[in-house]
This record gives sequence, structure tokens and C-alpha cells, in this order.
Amino acid sequence: MEHPPDYLLEKREPIISVTDRLRGCYTGAVYDVLRAKGYPSQTLPASIRPLNIQQVVAGPVFTIEGKRDDSLTEHESLLKWCELLSKAPANTVLVCQPNDHALAHMGELSAKTLAYKKVLGYIVDGGCRDSAHIEKLGFPVFCKYFTPVDIVGKWAAASFGEPVKIGDVVVRTGDYVLADRDGIVVIPGEIAEDVVTETEKVLQKENLVSDAILQGMDPVKAYLAYGKF
Repeated sequence: MEHPPDYLLEKREPIISVTDRLRGCYTGAVYDVLRAKGYPSQTLPASIRPLNIQQVVAGPVFTIEGKRDDSLTEHESLLKWCELLSKAPANTVLVCQPNDHALAHMGELSAKTLAYKKVLGYIVDGGCRDSAHIEKLGFPVFCKYFTPVDIVGKWAAASFGEPVKIGDVVVRTGDYVLADRDGIVVIPGEIAEDVVTETEKVLQKENLVSDAILQGMDPVKAYLAYGKF
């Protein structure tokens, strides 16, 4: 069977994922769009900071929640931690509510495991250790503090994929997250594509304002002309 000539073949543009498009945005612009859409409280606590401020993490969320449990044996806690790593889906950002503010909920070997599994990054309302090794590895981690004290015999994940609350934000599996040096914004999954589309338009408008300012336009006139500053 002969193939049709090239000019009859449908030209198809490559599909760019929401994750890739979101990675091209920045948290300030996404926050502005969320606020305008009636979602002004979608930022995680400012105390959750990146190991490497140059890194940006974007993608769909997979949630984890755990709790302190000093009745666990070393074997039980390590086995449960390995189960956590095993359950982590590729191409997601893990968001963990440990309900603990004393232990490290990420370390070097775990970060290597998640990176190998193609997990996009890890955000935890808790601690991290081996931070220099993880930063050298390049796996993005956002956390509240550093400590050498690990979870052995003290902590275990209790649920996966269920809504978690971090600060004032309820984070659900299937939501999208963007984290950069300025902070972390959570986008409800059902409006994620719309938010990204509107953010891209904001970025285009910001470029016009920037060009106008650099060409000598007064900032008041620039704001009135473009409705953005």
C-alpha cells in the first residue's frame, strides 16, 4: 500500500504537557492568576525552602501523610519507609505532611531512589538530612529544617494519595504544584490548565511592559496601557 504524499499528511504540533508549561512560569505570576480567580490562599508556608534556590519544581502532586510512632521497631520503620519509596509514582511531585517537627523525612539514599524512579521532586512540611549530598545529586527537595536525626524507630507514613493540610492549604493528589526560590503555590487540579494558560498570557504582557519601560515609557503610562505592573 502506497503512502500518501507528504503534503497530504496532517501536520501535528508536539503536545507540551501542563507540567512542562508550568515549569516555564514563576510562582509570583501563578499566584497573581490564582488570586484573580478567587484562590488567594494557595501558598504553602514560607518556612518551606529549597535546598538549592536555583531549582524549580513543577508537576502533578502525589500526597503522603505520616505520624510520629515511638512504638515502632527499627525494622518496622525502615520497612514502612521503603514502602513509601516504592509507592511513589514517576513524574509526580511528592508532597508530605509528616505531622512531626523533629526528624529528617528525607535523606541521600532516599533521594537517589526517587530520582532513579523519575519522581520530579519532594516537598515536606518537615526536615531533611544529608542535604549537601542531595544538593550535589540534583534532586529537588523543599523542606523546613535540617537535622541528622532520622525516622528509624520513630516515624512512618500512614496514608498515600489522600488530602493533606499544610499551613492553610489542603493539598490533593492530582493538584499541581510549582515551587521556586520565592515559595510554593498549589493549583487545584481541575483548573490547572486554565491557570497555566492565563499565566502564560500574563508573562507575555509583562514582557510588553518591560519593553515599554526600557524604551522610556513612564511607568504610570505603561501600567495604564497594559493593565499590568
